[in-house]
Amino acid sequence: MSTNAADPLVALGGLPGVPDAVDSVRKAVDRVYGHRVMRRRSNEITSEAALRGARGSAALSGADWALEEVRRRTDFGSEPEARTVGAALRLTAEAGQLLSIWRQSPLRVLARLHLVAAADAGDAVGRPRQHGEAVDEPLIELPLPDADEVAGRLEGLSQLIIAGGSAPALVTAAIVHGELLALRPFASYNGLVARTAERIVLIGSGLDPKAICPAEVGHAELGRAAYAAALDGYASGTPQGMAAWIAHCGKAVELGVRESTAVCEALQRGAA
Repeated sequence: MSTNAADPLVALGGLPGVPDAVDSVRKAVDRVYGHRVMRRRSNEITSEAALRGARGSAALSGADWALEEVRRRTDFGSEPEARTVGAALRLTAEAGQLLSIWRQSPLRVLARLHLVAAADAGDAVGRPRQHGEAVDEPLIELPLPDADEVAGRLEGLSQLIIAGGSAPALVTAAIVHGELLALRPFASYNGLVARTAERIVLIGSGLDPKAICPAEVGHAELGRAAYAAALDGYASGTPQGMAAWIAHCGKAVELGVRESTAVCEALQRGAA
């Protein structure tokens, strides 16, 4: 993150194009929350959004399974793609349990997310990587920061979150997501953890309190190439690059909204 403003996240919210993205996301979210099905069956929409969000996040990490395959499977420990899908499902379920901790101790939440994703007791699980430890994150090809830089930037990110502020939820979520992807602080599952942290911010901020707007769906729909290209913009630290990344995340949320709106419509037709 590169800004000299007293409140960096607020400054980022003023980048060209970002206010429009924030406004567009807010309107889209308000529309789906106003759907008549939400008044009676919001729990079903939340559950379906969680499943579809996990599927989308896993797809971005190389396990692009059909939704029905994710829905029907019970064994997620047999091979790499299955482990990735299982990790995404566990993280989505865990996110709602960590909302109250996030604003007080975001680094504790990130450690917990990695522990949940990795689902083992290895020495590298649940803590930032140390000097010389390799990172398994094939999608992200940015230069890998060393352990000292990771520690410093994680602490800076933590301080921003704890301090709070008036930045729009989309901006905060995008920066948390982008910073974790750029840092890849863990030895594995950084993409899944970063997208879950984005989800936590969107829910905890009050923008999407019922978790029915799965940005992961939108990120997957926009595609891995566009995702990586937008992240390059974030990593550049330029105003244009940062704005492009935030706008990309905004579009992902809107596509997640579209997905849940379609679920609402299907439920409404079924009830007719």
